[in-house]
Amino acid sequence: MRITKRKHIRFGSTVQVQQQQQQALRLLVANMRNLLPFRDINVHASTSHYAFTSPSSPSAQTLVIERPSGDIRLNDGALLGAKRVSSIAGILGIVKLRLDKYIIVITKAQPMGRLKGHMVYKIMATEFLPLRERTLHDSDEDTYLTLLKTLLKTGPMYFSYSFDITNSFQRQAASNPSHALWQRADDRFFWNKFIQTDLIDFAMGATSASGLRPHGAHQTGADPFILPVMFGMMRITTTRIKSTPLTFALITRRSRHRAGTRYLTRGIDEHGHVANFNETEQTVVLNDGTTDARGMGGGGGMQDGKVSGFDGQDMQVMSYVQTRGSVPVYWAEVSTLRYTPDLQIRGVEAAVEAAKSHFDEQIRLYGDNYLVNLVNQRGREVRVKEAYEQLVRTIVSVPTESTQANHATSEKIHIVEASQPKQKYDRLHYVYFDFHNETKGLRWHRAQLLLDQLKDGLVQGQYFRGVDMPGDSQGRLEVRARQTAVVRTNCMDCLDRTNVVQTMLARWTLTRQLVDIGILRPGEAADDDAAFKVLFRNIWADNADVVSRTYSGTGALKTDFTRTGERTRAGALQDLNNSLTRYVKNNFGDGPRQDAFDLFLGAFQPDSLGIGATQVFVDRRPIMIQAIPYVLAGSFFLVLVSSLARSNPETTIWPLRLFTIICLLIGMWCFRFIYTHGVLYVNWPKLNTPRWANEGYQEAMGAIRKDKFIGPFVARHERGASSARISHLEEGKKRIQ
Repeated sequence: MRITKRKHIRFGSTVQVQQQQQQALRLLVANMRNLLPFRDINVHASTSHYAFTSPSSPSAQTLVIERPSGDIRLNDGALLGAKRVSSIAGILGIVKLRLDKYIIVITKAQPMGRLKGHMVYKIMATEFLPLRERTLHDSDEDTYLTLLKTLLKTGPMYFSYSFDITNSFQRQAASNPSHALWQRADDRFFWNKFIQTDLIDFAMGATSASGLRPHGAHQTGADPFILPVMFGMMRITTTRIKSTPLTFALITRRSRHRAGTRYLTRGIDEHGHVANFNETEQTVVLNDGTTDARGMGGGGGMQDGKVSGFDGQDMQVMSYVQTRGSVPVYWAEVSTLRYTPDLQIRGVEAAVEAAKSHFDEQIRLYGDNYLVNLVNQRGREVRVKEAYEQLVRTIVSVPTESTQANHATSEKIHIVEASQPKQKYDRLHYVYFDFHNETKGLRWHRAQLLLDQLKDGLVQGQYFRGVDMPGDSQGRLEVRARQTAVVRTNCMDCLDRTNVVQTMLARWTLTRQLVDIGILRPGEAADDDAAFKVLFRNIWADNADVVSRTYSGTGALKTDFTRTGERTRAGALQDLNNSLTRYVKNNFGDGPRQDAFDLFLGAFQPDSLGIGATQVFVDRRPIMIQAIPYVLAGSFFLVLVSSLARSNPETTIWPLRLFTIICLLIGMWCFRFIYTHGVLYVNWPKLNTPRWANEGYQEAMGAIRKDKFIGPFVARHERGASSARISHLEEGKKRIQ
């Protein structure tokens, strides 16, 4: 009886322990769900508030945003009196304009595929919910809304409810899974962070918008409503190499710092942020049985991150990261309607501290930096090359230089690096490659010379490799290898030449990865598989087009080589078309696009003062200046009509000819005027007009006022002082140029 009793006690204690473990597991899963954004949100609206609830989490608190104050609070349970408006995919953020605040919600999202079982979505449609019904009409408010809606409609933005797509796999492996998803996001690629400021401040316990009620401690109930969004390119596809199934993914993340358009954002700012900075991660996932892109929910793997391998084997993830970014000195290209803009470069000494801040971050995040520079060594671009090299010589402790030459160029490759590493900046390795001379005449295979130069660094820098840990409820990876170096590539735009080089490095690294794990044998290449070769080239060409469109307004150049491996006449014609389209968009369309970036990212914040009295977007140029393009168009139209008109043999011809000559002379004068003073006709940003645009405007106006012919007309019809067109720049916060 004693023995039986002891067994009964032991059995009872075991059951109790199991129950405690199950309860702890349930609490862990519930806690993890609180750390992840809600997948489904219902919007309830009333005249006094908006309420956001998650039907799949009935016990979760309701997020309430008061109307019209914008105060945020959490409510236990549903609110009465509010009418359900619709279901949304998430809250993108809250933006304050001149008259009102608007809640931007995601109304439609398209599944793009799964990474480690986590579904990734692309934003397809959004809606603006005003906090008040506008009683005062303001044209600037309408323009602000149009700019934001256009950006959200055309900008490629992605998100995941359970996977941090703002961080590389390597950074994810080092992150703290006990933090909310938005807290783990990489600040550089958390694109909607500014418009999430109200929700983030509330979640962190800041004072309410009205300043009346302190929120106190961290409001964990608000975390699931904060959804981090990435801007860039995302492609996830399942494929095979030598009959081995795998998931191939390419992710490009565009930095939200110093974001903008081609000729309006160049170089570096005083905080160390460079223009057009992008991080591109190429990923291969093996033994992944959860890559189906169907459905919006994503299954359990989306919520707890626990995914099983394929055929019982552990899942493996291999990724390789590259970066691109503008040359980190103070420089700009000033549009004047000429095909080639004017180049301005400040002294390198002025940019040293900013460049150190930039490379501090790059070395901390990526390790050794191989700075591949692809600008031309002749012509106007040589000044950018020399400035970059002078900067590297200044930063590294004991710089040594070496140069390789051949029959085509005296500087095929130029290297600047420290002779003996003594300090952190000695982890910078500058490698110049004369891309133009080496590859001209369609000799694109000559880019292999750069790869040969970088191979030792690529081998030493490794790549990331992680293996799924079975039984880990948080889906973490066991790190087997880390990438300790990065190749940072640039040309003038960090687009076309950069795309060719990044594709080449990604192809070489992929082959190396597949050889290391035994899918390929030494001597074989990923390109040996014809089907995968086509897939790989098209994905990288698509990436080039996406990065190019967001910066220059058109698809990339040289993508025929990326897609087919050779240059074609059709590709050359497409490049010509893209180049001409870039010219038009960069001169006449980039101003509004830059305004949209500045507004969305918080580089400009509208002021509610002076509503109705000061209009930001009105054209304040003198009427005479505005009229000249119309006079030009009318003159040439009349010349065309008079040239094609049939004349009666009995009528006198000389009056018509005289009229035609006069119209032609007027048109030629107008064309010359516009060409000479092109800076007056570039569509500059209205919110944060660049310093050089202001200077160019005033210089041109000063010259025009001194003109004996048109000067008196301009002075007579000018609306205010010459600086009237840019007086609105005192409104709002400025973007540092």
